[in-house]
Amino acid sequence: MDASPATGRVSLSRIAREWARLGITGFGGPPAHITLLRALCVEQTGWIDPVEFEDAIAACNLLPGPASTQLAIYCARRVGGWRGALVGGLGFIVPGLVVILVLSALLLGPHPSRWVLGAAAGAGAVVPAVAVAAAWTLLPASRDRARGTTGVRWWVAAVVIGAGTAAVTGAWVAVALVGCGLIALVRVGPRTGTTVGGVIVGIGMTGAGAGTAVALGWTALKVGALSYGGGFVIVPLMQADAVGHHWLTATEFLGAVALGQITPGPVVQTVAVVGYGAGGVAGGIFASAVAFAPSFVFVLVGGPHFGRLRSNARAQAFLTGAGPAAVGAIFGASVPLALALGTWWQVAILAGGGLAIALRRRPVVVIVGGGLCGVAAVALGLSLPV
Repeated sequence: MDASPATGRVSLSRIAREWARLGITGFGGPPAHITLLRALCVEQTGWIDPVEFEDAIAACNLLPGPASTQLAIYCARRVGGWRGALVGGLGFIVPGLVVILVLSALLLGPHPSRWVLGAAAGAGAVVPAVAVAAAWTLLPASRDRARGTTGVRWWVAAVVIGAGTAAVTGAWVAVALVGCGLIALVRVGPRTGTTVGGVIVGIGMTGAGAGTAVALGWTALKVGALSYGGGFVIVPLMQADAVGHHWLTATEFLGAVALGQITPGPVVQTVAVVGYGAGGVAGGIFASAVAFAPSFVFVLVGGPHFGRLRSNARAQAFLTGAGPAAVGAIFGASVPLALALGTWWQVAILAGGGLAIALRRRPVVVIVGGGLCGVAAVALGLSLPV
């Protein structure tokens, strides 16, 4: 596809206005974001050709990091050049960041009210079911891809690796994903490629003596550069770091994931809550900036090569290996999330939320419903999780 930016076609003020609107109204995760971007850039304005838009979706799905955010940055770059990419990307990200930082202050402040804590506990109780639903929606495409290239045995092994790692030791999810991708890459041949090199840089763990800023930056970088398969794949990784570093309790982390689901814009904004727990507003802004920086780099530097990326056999092979492991990791993430529930009424909310999602209720609506149930639990005088 022709990925050269259409510089000058759309003013920066128009891009700022339209992409900020997407950032404000983009509830529902990547499917909703893609629908809104297609409506704006293809159907309403004709800024981007339909075939090119679909190619851009495919290329962004080959990259690590939040795919819908990268698509938003790419579309802004396509119609406004590199300045448009910066303006549009920030317009898409910042509204949700502001909202989630305000909610973080309410949840993690020095004296949060019982009503806020109850709402967060109720919303967080539904999160394990949402994780399972997210993995389930990715399963058919992952199975089809694996059957056509690496076989059922490899697909099963990759999912077992991903799910097992996420369930037992979330800190190593990134290593499991990259390892599965590299094994699949070796099968393609010995030629040296450039696609994976940027993915595996810096996999080594942060030293035990590193400061909070370094540790938080490393966590955010893993979120932004290794989240194959959607935002939930990095949940076990974030949980291991956030709880292990005592930035958040297990209960607070459940609330953080719920906030990332119900606020507009990218689900990866959950990392801002982790950053807030580590260092207040400044920590939240820093974590978000580090997490989204790779997306801007990938699109600004690699945008002209997106067409070749989609047709690159080695890129496809790496994703074929890492993709099933990512699906397994999302399934596995539900285990530590469920184990973090601290009261019987949260378990009851989880059961009800799982049933509602199985009946095809929207996850955002179910999470909000869980929050209302948590408020009801407080009104009844039930104990809050520690």
